[in-house]
Amino acid sequence: MAGPNDQDKLSDDWGLDEVLAGAGAGAAAAAADAPNDDAISAEWAAMLDADNGKDGSGAPDRVLNQDEIDSLLGFDPNAGANVELTGVQALINSALVSYERLPMLEIVFDRLVRLATTSLRNFTSDNVEVSMESISSVRFGDYLNSIPLPAILSVIKAEEWDNFGLLTVDSNLIYSMIDVLLGGRRVGGTIRVEGRPYTTIEMALARRMIEVILEDTHKAFEPLTPVTFKIERLETNPRFAAISRPANAAILIELRIEMDERGGKIEILLPYATIEPIREQLLQMYMGEKFGRDPIWEGHLATEIFAADVELEAILHEFELPLSRVLAMRPGDTLMFDRAPTDPVRLRCGEVDLTDAIMGHMGDNVSVRVARPLNPPKVTMAAFEAIDETTEGR
Repeated sequence: MAGPNDQDKLSDDWGLDEVLAGAGAGAAAAAADAPNDDAISAEWAAMLDADNGKDGSGAPDRVLNQDEIDSLLGFDPNAGANVELTGVQALINSALVSYERLPMLEIVFDRLVRLATTSLRNFTSDNVEVSMESISSVRFGDYLNSIPLPAILSVIKAEEWDNFGLLTVDSNLIYSMIDVLLGGRRVGGTIRVEGRPYTTIEMALARRMIEVILEDTHKAFEPLTPVTFKIERLETNPRFAAISRPANAAILIELRIEMDERGGKIEILLPYATIEPIREQLLQMYMGEKFGRDPIWEGHLATEIFAADVELEAILHEFELPLSRVLAMRPGDTLMFDRAPTDPVRLRCGEVDLTDAIMGHMGDNVSVRVARPLNPPKVTMAAFEAIDETTEGR
């Protein structure tokens, strides 16, 4: 064991005395600089307080809470579907066209609700109630992302419009309809949604229900314009039901179908490009209970036109003369018509030539006898439509 002298010798060999001396000096310097460290800490605290918005009075700057941020951005989770958008959300959706600019569209789908109620009652032999929950404008991509799965997406084609639409049936309605059609017990409550693919029988029954809905949609549009909807294909993955670009606007109609406290929703999506061919018809204002033509008004108009007085002119002959000769005419001058007594004269109403006639006399009056049928009119309905478009443009 090393004694004290040996330890001092080892310390000299390793230089431990210098290290200990340096440590002691550092501790003394740290003790001497402690007041300076406190000043530096106080300076940093003051800088942090300045960054956090504290002034000399100690009052912090006002910070927006979550409700104010949502109001600024226009995102309100408690707002309904028909509430007008505000803030940034209104700017994002400013390109969407409101369905309220198409007055006839809501009337068409109100008629669809009445027709579908009767058709589904006959289809299921059960008490079915169909109601329309909402009509809204959405973007196609946002709608595809919002579809709750599992669901059946039917790609439908409007043949006369040469474009496509989408009909979505949610799983609750599918299982409820299958339960009713296959004689299930009529008990209330929510049907358990299974996470398995639909079977062939379930797809076939869902297809029959969709065909019934499409037939009623055809009848709902028929007073406005003839259109036939046919099923192109049935999909269960929204990726395979892309019929339009994600940013394109579309009309979304949500229908609720209830059958003895069970049922679900059907959603019909029509891109604006699909209904563009009938845009003029959808812009019409709904007047009365009838669609399209009014037979009462037509009958009254036909009666008044039939009883109207019309003035006809019998043109014996027309020819052109130089203006100098016309100005030089004097009483007693004779104009020679290159016409024979048996040549036909022309019957005219206003500026329209109607037909030719043979001139004669009845007693003391000059008469004409119509020689051939009336000329077909040169003015068609297209001319009146062009006049209407010009008037609307003004």
